[in-house]
Amino acid sequence: MKTFKSIKLAIFGLFFCLNTFGQSAPKTFENPILSGYHPDPSICRVGDDYYLVNSTFVWFPGIPVYHSKDLVNWKLIGHVIDRPEQMDFTGLPDKLGVFAPTIRYHDGLFYVINTCVGCGMNFYVTATNPAGPWSDPNWLPEASGIDPSLMWDDDGTCYYTGMVGVEDPQWKDQSVIYNQKLDLEQKKLVGERHELTFGHANNASYSEGPHLYNINGKYLLMISEGGTGLFHALTVHHSDSINGPYIADYINPVLTHRNLGLDYPLHAIGHGDLVQTQHGDWWSVMLGKRNIDRITILSRETFLAKVEFEGQTPIFNPGYGKVRMEQTRPNLPWTPVEKDPINDQFEGDSLALKWYTIRTPKEPFYSLKDGELKLKLRKAIMDSLVNSSILVQRIEHHKFEAVTKMSFKTSKANEQAGLTIYRTNENHYTLLKDKTSLVLLKTFMGKKTEVTRIPYKPKEVYLKVKANDLEVQFSYGASMESLQPIGDKQSLIVIADGQGNAMFNGPGIGVYATSNGKKSNNNAVFDWFTYEEK
Repeated sequence: MKTFKSIKLAIFGLFFCLNTFGQSAPKTFENPILSGYHPDPSICRVGDDYYLVNSTFVWFPGIPVYHSKDLVNWKLIGHVIDRPEQMDFTGLPDKLGVFAPTIRYHDGLFYVINTCVGCGMNFYVTATNPAGPWSDPNWLPEASGIDPSLMWDDDGTCYYTGMVGVEDPQWKDQSVIYNQKLDLEQKKLVGERHELTFGHANNASYSEGPHLYNINGKYLLMISEGGTGLFHALTVHHSDSINGPYIADYINPVLTHRNLGLDYPLHAIGHGDLVQTQHGDWWSVMLGKRNIDRITILSRETFLAKVEFEGQTPIFNPGYGKVRMEQTRPNLPWTPVEKDPINDQFEGDSLALKWYTIRTPKEPFYSLKDGELKLKLRKAIMDSLVNSSILVQRIEHHKFEAVTKMSFKTSKANEQAGLTIYRTNENHYTLLKDKTSLVLLKTFMGKKTEVTRIPYKPKEVYLKVKANDLEVQFSYGASMESLQPIGDKQSLIVIADGQGNAMFNGPGIGVYATSNGKKSNNNAVFDWFTYEEK
């Protein structure tokens, strides 16, 4: 089996080289540039290399780091939070954890500054290599609020920019953007705090996600307003001094889709970051949500837009004024990257970077050997707020198919293992094998329902899920050829935004095993796992 797997991987590698690196450079690119659960993007350039990070909340490892040469093709190269001792997400709801990171580079060192909501708040980490390892967190207890960002002025001074709520608000959800010097020797904020803006209007809500830039000797402050939903927007503010006063731009918001209506297929555009290419062109990354019938399944994704400056004003996609699903690509060398294989054969001694668990693991719970993934059954369940034996990867498409082959046998009624679609501890599906049967379970807003149960005793089983927009069909079989549906088609509204505690984070699909509160020495073995767009 191992030799056969190696041959298939070699064939895939040859096919990729012949068909990807041999292709001519396209004139356009398609959005999103990072599909699925990729919110709150931040970007920086070092030479002709681009690096991008996203929020991951309680997924572990946390804060993925992507690399690109052309702003369109991105490869996951590592994670900022990849050691349990760096950060503990135990006990946190899925909507908390690491929020809105900013990545910057200065004087030979990469910085990521971030907020861990519910677990220490604001901190920064550093690395000489963006793929890692990253330092342990440098906590900033004096830095109130969330969404921190860093910038270095021409004199080398480092400035921290963040947001905080207003103690005596004049309007609903009013917040203020502030800055303060960050002393990197003392690793703390120093000097006077300066309030920069409350937003561009006298009812601006949730002013957040600030980034400060020095462009041609003038200071540009770009922030998000309106909350990370329908009313999301980017606004900019100008000053001759880094500490203000800042004047709102006349054309604010400089980018939003809130004026396009509820039925527009792309909304919630905001939380952007600017980058200038080595050729002097400007581009911006930002988050957005793709809708199907006003429902968002894939959560917040990362998009790319051209920016041109007219005076001090950034114009997003001139002539269009909105994020486009296809447009002329950046004037950069077309550089495709090798994608993860559709079929993960679990070769090697470590999981592919695309795999995550939920919350910080306190002990090893899986192993790779002879081309198999062995998952320990532990007491913890995914419905709780502790790490359970779960491994997931992002759902990146509205139409997809996932299949796995599992070997699992038990004589105990409490032991289960199988496939899962996961959004939160209160919103998920599981297709599990137990002592005598296969059971499809739906947990929606914390209420667990047994959808269907069928007798099934063989040790080996193939488990499949096929999604088509808002519907999903689960299947099983003793072989790929004998797969058949289990239960009726189910609704993916279970993992949609705004359903119960399904906020901010995004959906994943993968494998799961549990002994439901009782000690166990059993394991579930997965021979492979496939995920592909359909």
